[in-house]
Amino acid sequence: QVQLVESGGGLVQAGGSLRLSCAASGRTFSSYAMGWFRQAPGKEREFIATITRSGSSTYYADSVKGRFTISRDNAKRTVYLQMNSLKPEDTAVYRCAAGAKGGAALYEYDYWGQGTQVTVSS
Repeated sequence: QVQLVESGGGLVQAGGSLRLSCAASGRTFSSYAMGWFRQAPGKEREFIATITRSGSSTYYADSVKGRFTISRDNAKRTVYLQMNSLKPEDTAVYRCAAGAKGGAALYEYDYWGQGTQVTVSS
């Protein structure tokens, strides 16, 4: 069992930056690939980024490539999402997730956090 708690969301102007954190409970954090997803009002949950268990490999959605960076610190049991050059269309609830393999699909993740709101003003 893994419990995930996100933090770091907030209100930022377009062009600004935020760093989200996702803290995991349990001793097996390094056994899971981690991902970030987001969901805007009236839209489906959207894949953002994923990182392998060791952190050696990452993969991004085209919509955030070059602007967002996913990273992890297994000693701290935390995964991060650095978001730069934010746009109003990045406004959403951001959730982290843990899964055995990771990937871009929802079904590849077994555990989800509650989410943190990111609002980008124009």
